[in-house]
Amino acid sequence: MNLKQYVLTALAVSALTMPWTLGVTQAAAADAAAQPEAEPAPQAVSSAAATTAKTVKADAPIKVKQAKYSLKFNAKNYTKETLKLEGQDVAFRAYRDVVYTAKPASVASESMSIFIPEAYFTKGGTVNGYTAKTAPIFLPNGVGGYMPGESKEPSASERMSGGANASLVALSKGYVVAAPAVRGRTTVGDDGKTYVGKAPALLVDYKAAVRYLRHNRHRLPAGNTDRIISDGTSAGGALSALLGATGNSKEYDAELRAVGAANERDDIFAAMAYCPITDLDHADMAYEWMFNGVNEAYQHSAPMSPLLPLKAGSMPGALKVGDAVVPLGPGPVVQGDSAAADRPDNAPVEDSSAVEMTQAERVASDQLKALFPDYVNSLGLKDRQGRALTLDEDGTGSFADYIKSVYAASAQSALDAGEDLSALDWLTIENGMVKDVDLAKYAAWATRLKAAPAFDKFDRSAPENDEFGTTDNTPRHFTGFSLTRDKEAGATMATWDDVRRMNPMYFIGQQGVAVAPHWRIRHGAKDRDTSLAIPALLALKLQDSGYDVDFASPWGKGHAGDYDLAELFDWADGICKAADTRKK
Repeated sequence: MNLKQYVLTALAVSALTMPWTLGVTQAAAADAAAQPEAEPAPQAVSSAAATTAKTVKADAPIKVKQAKYSLKFNAKNYTKETLKLEGQDVAFRAYRDVVYTAKPASVASESMSIFIPEAYFTKGGTVNGYTAKTAPIFLPNGVGGYMPGESKEPSASERMSGGANASLVALSKGYVVAAPAVRGRTTVGDDGKTYVGKAPALLVDYKAAVRYLRHNRHRLPAGNTDRIISDGTSAGGALSALLGATGNSKEYDAELRAVGAANERDDIFAAMAYCPITDLDHADMAYEWMFNGVNEAYQHSAPMSPLLPLKAGSMPGALKVGDAVVPLGPGPVVQGDSAAADRPDNAPVEDSSAVEMTQAERVASDQLKALFPDYVNSLGLKDRQGRALTLDEDGTGSFADYIKSVYAASAQSALDAGEDLSALDWLTIENGMVKDVDLAKYAAWATRLKAAPAFDKFDRSAPENDEFGTTDNTPRHFTGFSLTRDKEAGATMATWDDVRRMNPMYFIGQQGVAVAPHWRIRHGAKDRDTSLAIPALLALKLQDSGYDVDFASPWGKGHAGDYDLAELFDWADGICKAADTRKK
């Protein structure tokens, strides 16, 4: 089936699954769908989730009287600092509060900190074989839940990793660390009135940070701006993937100009993505393909909508939960399972007990699962042996077998390490070898976190609905499937441009876009914040397009990142030093 046939088929399927199946009247569905026409979509077509509804016009550009900041790096404004890592001193210079756009919408959210190993300020100084000229630049982001990302300062004790964080380890390995803060869905501009962090603002900022580094490549005391490596977890993993997949795309130029980004390239050398919450316009389908039939969900707190932060650019001080206002706590409530207890900051709350899905949610699960095979088949993916990866109408097929193989490899690594997996009924093990995986039993074992739809909620209560919201903080849909099932008259959908620009899948292979040549993608074997199918599709598309991809599902890991820093930097060193050798 080619792409044109796929879209026509998907539209037909969507037409058959009309809103009244979920108890919504035809009149309400018509009201929800009767939005102004959107601009025609680009050649890369979307699925039924993005094509079955019309969209509203994009928000008008925000015009605010702004102070203008210099894009010239000040190499004299630093402090000398030292942290301990495994008993050894890691000495570095810290350049903080570096505003990386000339006309920031939020100064606090468009500033970065740059950390440079002290050794590079000594003539001939080296760290880990790198010099001031060759040192790679590590670009971590602190985004979670599409909330504002704070600068990832070096730390000897971080909650998620349980030890030194990635920034400190990077410095110890000789990397320059450039840690930008970026806008998120609750960021209020410096005018104190307007939400300025909705999609695609976080990516615009990440790109602007890259451009700032390149603009100052001759002013920075150290760092190779052709060896920039991004890193993020959850929504931050999606952001890292977006940065890696959209290098130099002109589709973000207007927003980059609006914030006064430097006129430079924004492509990067490599992207590290842990459990990326991405491909949002197809993520609901993939989630139900994996978890359909598991009818209890562990995320069932009252829908939360953020209030204005206490100060511009800050994290919100409180959330509105139903009729109550509660402070934003230090971390989520989690299920009593060690694999789920390492959730990143701002990940959606996980409750300690499960709640049955409603009949409407179960019907939605069935419908979304039925849509997923056509999407997978439209991508034309192959495995490393050149075999086509597809799904039959019932959700089985070679792509399902590929997903099984990823979980099997993960379980095999645990067996080889001496773990006893005999109690796991979803694994068939013979003579110490994993022979088969039962995906339905796997889903029951892993448990379902989110009720259907997982990401584009019918009532627009999900973090992703807020991410696609308007500048006055009205959440929006990003799939036609959910828009046409929203009971509230006047509910709207994000523009196709914004939906597209938040999905790396649309940019891989696009002419004029410089995709990062190297990728490392991880999704824990017990992660159910999104389906393993989503990062798998990203990895496969990159791989099929000729990029270097290291993709795995680590055993014993839930929704988390930066848990394997030794392996991560071994990988990064390998690609950087190999590239430097070839250059010589």
